[in-house]
Amino acid sequence: MDKIVNFSGLLRKNGIPVSIRSTHTSQQVQELIDENDPYFKEALASVYIKENKDRDAFNRLYDEFFQGLTESDGSETDNEESSETSPKSVWSTKSNKKWKISYQEDDSDFKAREIESNEINYHPPLEDYSKTPNEAELLSRDINTLNSFEPELFLLCQKMGKKIAMVRSRRQRQARVMRPDIRRTIRKNLQYGGALIDLVKSKPKVKKNHHFFLNDVSGSCDWISNWFFCLVYAAQNSFRRVRVFDYDNKSVETTVAMDEPTMMDAFIKVRDIRQKNLMIHGTSNMYQAFESFLEKVQLNHRTTLMILSDCRDWGGPKNDGIPRSAELIENMALKCRKVMIFNPEDEKKWDVVDSCVSDYRNAGAEIHEVKNLNQLAMIVRDI
Repeated sequence: MDKIVNFSGLLRKNGIPVSIRSTHTSQQVQELIDENDPYFKEALASVYIKENKDRDAFNRLYDEFFQGLTESDGSETDNEESSETSPKSVWSTKSNKKWKISYQEDDSDFKAREIESNEINYHPPLEDYSKTPNEAELLSRDINTLNSFEPELFLLCQKMGKKIAMVRSRRQRQARVMRPDIRRTIRKNLQYGGALIDLVKSKPKVKKNHHFFLNDVSGSCDWISNWFFCLVYAAQNSFRRVRVFDYDNKSVETTVAMDEPTMMDAFIKVRDIRQKNLMIHGTSNMYQAFESFLEKVQLNHRTTLMILSDCRDWGGPKNDGIPRSAELIENMALKCRKVMIFNPEDEKKWDVVDSCVSDYRNAGAEIHEVKNLNQLAMIVRDI
């Protein structure tokens, strides 16, 4: 039993999240399957491994731990050598007692003390396992640094998108609940002298909102637009009439990628569309891009327009220092129910050099700072 507890602690120290339930289940596996059985390792892997990325680390730690203990049973010499090369906390097998060997602050000497049984069975609090460190780190990391394809990040976007869809669907179901219509109830019950006998419920309003997503794929927002697309793809079922566009100095519709069966297929489809339209690390001309977009769509009071952009119109024309793209933003804001701009730049950099944040805000757009994936997901959820 103690061996499984120690192995759980080793996994935990190396970044693999291990819960109390996983440790208890592994102890039951140890009772049922002999350690020398080849199925023992796979049985433990099925209990401990929650994400595919942890498989290699688990295999390495399993081999070091269980094979190391088997070899250490052979001679005391091996024990002495392993104690010198092992990490700062190891278990001695020279006697039946368990000893913890730890280095002092100067790392030159070590001391040993007997470990009580209640220390061996210690487990960290449950809140330590509520969220894996890797997920927490990715969610809070500066979104501008997420500039490469990381499988963990790809899967996290899929997971976050499904959570967004679940929250939005729950909110929509609650909105469809028929509530009492007081005015009609009173009118109908006038025939009974005002006594409320018949209750009239209001009919749920059918919302026919349209959601348009514009992704800035210029050099400054290239990878950020990828993760934004992944979130929208995973949550698309909770939106009505979704259309997606990419833009740099022109706009191209990528809605067809939303019909792909998997997120990976959709991701590849979008990248292929961008390459065919020469939209890789381009320079933004938001005036031309918005003009091209307005030629392709019909905006009305039911339209919610969401734009991912750093609000830097590098190549667009200007009138008296004000970018003409702000005129198009004002035109869209007058037609649409809402125009929202998600800006991945730090707010301290807004309105610096060619930043058009104030111009777009004055034109009627809502500007939201999205410094990390968590902020971006929360804003998309609350649309």
